[in-house]
Amino acid sequence: MTSNDTDSTATPSAGTSLRTGTASSHGKTILIGEHAVVYGVPALVLPVLDVRVTATATPVDAERGSALESVVHTGPLDTAPAAVLPTVTAVTATLRHLGAPEQHLHVHVDSAVPTARGMGSSAAVAAAVTAAVADVFGRTLAPDEHHELVQECERVAHGRPSGLDARGVVADVPVWFEQGVVEPVPLGATFTFVVADTGVPGHTREAVAAVRARHDADPAAVDGVVAAIGDLARRARGTLEDGDAQALGVTMDAAHELLTALDVSSADLDRLVDAARRADALGAKLTGGGRGGCVLALVADGEHADRVAAALRAAGATETWTTTIGARA
Repeated sequence: MTSNDTDSTATPSAGTSLRTGTASSHGKTILIGEHAVVYGVPALVLPVLDVRVTATATPVDAERGSALESVVHTGPLDTAPAAVLPTVTAVTATLRHLGAPEQHLHVHVDSAVPTARGMGSSAAVAAAVTAAVADVFGRTLAPDEHHELVQECERVAHGRPSGLDARGVVADVPVWFEQGVVEPVPLGATFTFVVADTGVPGHTREAVAAVRARHDADPAAVDGVVAAIGDLARRARGTLEDGDAQALGVTMDAAHELLTALDVSSADLDRLVDAARRADALGAKLTGGGRGGCVLALVADGEHADRVAAALRAAGATETWTTTIGARA
């Protein structure tokens, strides 16, 4: 997460000098733990640093009025459609939090994070917009207050968000998430991933409901799979800390098989996972809610990423992104 550097904890006063505020955030995926995290096991959230959102907020006078400029909606803030209500909330909630609810702003959002793909689009936009609005007043939000503002937007978007997305879109390393405890995971090496879009929106609610129904029908079986995913998450954390990409890839492959056993994969996802593996990816799995959305593949380096991305597009991926975490050359 980036913004201008000025930091102040004071509430804006009548004499505060305003400026154009800027901030950015990025996408995220789940490395290990989707679905199982609902049942209390840990999850690892992976920042997708190269798929970014940039927001600018420019003070305007009351006659002009507040406005939003984005791909989804361009026009007055008070007539924005429901689809951008979380973004509107990011503006209004931050102004209220800063004690300046009457301030008018022109907010521009430029997002490369796709929607309905499990990459945290709404949280990434909220993170960038809330920080940009604060930057108008020379404020840098503290991590906890920033998180709560993003969560307020996420509640508008999703009802009862876990906080996974809100943490992942502002982190620069993987985040360990376990029953409300959040920890950054230090990296023992550089890791490069390719994210591939099936072109099919994810059906997270449908998939979560299906897993819940399976659990109600056969709790022992689902609990066994959930526990196994939790064990993989713990193993994956160790491989990240040790810098062992080969072991992490094996863990990712195993996680995909367990998610398939929960019936949250799809023919589109399986086809891309198979294509990544045939291109010698170190590991590949679905990421997010499943039944659509994206595949995550671990690769050896940038050149390997290009080959895997080409194979994924040849297999039907509508878009691919490459992201690297850890020390960069």
